[in-house]
Amino acid sequence: MLREVTDLRAEADELHAQLATLPAADWDRATLFKAWTINDVVQHLHAGDLLAAASARDPVEFKALAADMRAKRESGLTRVQETRQRLGDLTGPRLLARWRETLASLCDALDARDPKARLTWAGPDMGVRMFTTARQMEIWSHGQAIYDLLGRTRAPTDRLRNIAEIGVRTFGWTYVNRGLPVPPDPPRVRLTAPSGAVWEWLAESRSGMVEGEALEFCQVVTQTRNVADTRLVVTGAAAVDWMSIAQCFAGPPEEPPAPGSRRMAI
Repeated sequence: MLREVTDLRAEADELHAQLATLPAADWDRATLFKAWTINDVVQHLHAGDLLAAASARDPVEFKALAADMRAKRESGLTRVQETRQRLGDLTGPRLLARWRETLASLCDALDARDPKARLTWAGPDMGVRMFTTARQMEIWSHGQAIYDLLGRTRAPTDRLRNIAEIGVRTFGWTYVNRGLPVPPDPPRVRLTAPSGAVWEWLAESRSGMVEGEALEFCQVVTQTRNVADTRLVVTGAAAVDWMSIAQCFAGPPEEPPAPGSRRMAI
């Protein structure tokens, strides 16, 4: 079994446990993420997993489904509106159960694939391991909006290593996605894991450095927090520029949240 698949299952189980006892009225409460409700967040995750499952089965099936979704958005529907239209009245506990069922099937499919295989996605194609990590990243990052809304603190784990890895690897993607030239020398990244271990990338870089807690680095690259709302130490022009626009997820370029706009409910 791939470690990344084990981590994806654990990430989903943790969020599921938070939602399993959620009062019915809370599913329609708006989060600080674009005013998406909890229903919207879980529908988004479910729709993404359906798309991911199609990619794991057959790239032709994936491309057809992705083209249909894209056509609906080009007709004027927002991402949330398109997903609501696609999933209809699948909300609340029924949505939660369906999402978990689909995610379990996706994990089985990913575990059965050759780890060296490449899968089609909305952004660049990805190897199975990174593709799996991308799904974990989606659950973790969108789950943050739910934790914030409910005023709950999520205990970080060393599963964050996967998300930090995809955050570092998408340095170039952040710029390409915006039509900007990619800086030739990515900055060094040195992070302290929840376990106390030190994770480091590009130790030889001399173009600057991002240093601090892995949790906060992951929050910045997934755009769940503005870098100004963290204690990350960012030095050098290349590092400062990257942290101001970092985006480790596929799709069109998104602006990071304004300082102070994403926070835990008091």
